[in-house]
Amino acid sequence: MDDHESNREPDAPIRFEVTRRTVIEAGTTAMLLTALPRAAIAAGSVNNNEPAPPPVSVALQINGRPHSLTLDPRTTLLDALREHLALTGSKKGCDHGQCGACTVLIEGRRINSCLTLAMMHDGQSVTTIEGLVQGKNLHPLQTAFVEHDGFQCGYCTSGQICSAIGMLAESRSGMPSYVTEDLTKSAAELTDAEIRERMSGNICRCAAYPNIVAAIKQASGL
Repeated sequence: MDDHESNREPDAPIRFEVTRRTVIEAGTTAMLLTALPRAAIAAGSVNNNEPAPPPVSVALQINGRPHSLTLDPRTTLLDALREHLALTGSKKGCDHGQCGACTVLIEGRRINSCLTLAMMHDGQSVTTIEGLVQGKNLHPLQTAFVEHDGFQCGYCTSGQICSAIGMLAESRSGMPSYVTEDLTKSAAELTDAEIRERMSGNICRCAAYPNIVAAIKQASGL
């Protein structure tokens, strides 16, 4: 017990001194803890000697061609495409489903391939950016992206194009968006605001958004 504690009255409240240094240290510690992967935080409770689950057989129809794969059941669709089939057009960006760079089409429906397991799509049809070309002819959206310079570094472009194809299909089927004003119409008019909202799950860090919107409008016939 130091001199200050020995001189304190028994019923006197304990005072803690808060300094700028302690605030910064506490904030830094909290930030580091939230930034750590969950797996790292839980590492102390994981048994590293636990055997891996047995592999599973997965049959996928990718870009019109059948593929039979033997995979760890924890393999994402994105990793199956990139690491097992060398289809690297689908990019691994955030790996959390937030950037859209990994977007592919499952049975014509757009999906973030980093958030789904390959085994969940056994027997289904998968279309990646590599499967959009018909012979030597680019898909209309690919052509429009080139003509409108809808990309700069190109990292997000494959996801942007696959997402746009899925988005246009959703629009034609009458699916509304958050900004759709008239829900009585069979299909919403694809205004700039509609396109931006429907494509908001795809991030372009080069900020080529105006050109992307123009390319989508051209490909949709607007």
